[in-house]
Amino acid sequence: MASPIKNGKGHFFHVCSGLQARKDEGFTLIELLVVMAIIATLLSIATPRYFHSIEKSREAVLRQDLNIMRDALDKFYGDTGKYPATLEDLVARKYIRAIPDDPIAGNATSWIAIAPDDPVKGGVYDVRSGAPGNARDGTLFSEW
Repeated sequence: MASPIKNGKGHFFHVCSGLQARKDEGFTLIELLVVMAIIATLLSIATPRYFHSIEKSREAVLRQDLNIMRDALDKFYGDTGKYPATLEDLVARKYIRAIPDDPIAGNATSWIAIAPDDPVKGGVYDVRSGAPGNARDGTLFSEW
């Protein structure tokens, strides 16, 4: 059972099972600083991992987009006996729904179309990324 006790400052506290309960509730400045220091430490550990995973994801999407477009080029060649004149021909003939954005460069116009050795066979034999820079493994994006 709680009983009121007056302290030396004129405040009443209720004692329950030998513990004093504070009448004025809230956190002290030290408690808030400790919590903020813990949060800052956790963020400093998590932030680099987050950005690393975003970079890794963009590279995975780039590889997948290149595989899809190269597969569409091969199917176009198998069906028509020649390669498309442009990447837009793949969309027009419904081999792909749209030319994907290069996830590293951020747009769909940065793709580099590689022509076949024989110009009679068409205009786009292969496609590569036009993004500047290197991947995490050190290779150039334009060599993928």
